[in-house]
Amino acid sequence: MTAMQPTETILVETSTVGCDGGGGALGHPLVYLTLDREGQVECPYCSRLYKLKEGAKVAHGH
Repeated sequence: MTAMQPTETILVETSTVGCDGGGGALGHPLVYLTLDREGQVECPYCSRLYKLKEGAKVAHGH
């Protein structure tokens, strides 16, 4: 059994991203996702994969 591949991979420079599916009526509700320790997160609605861009410095704290 093989794992499903993400529909799209998006490189980001922040540890929190907002995903709405990217398409008006074809999208989904806006959700905010936080990258995991490996620097990635998959949207539970549309399976877009957000990955931290190589060399990006993300501030942790607050």
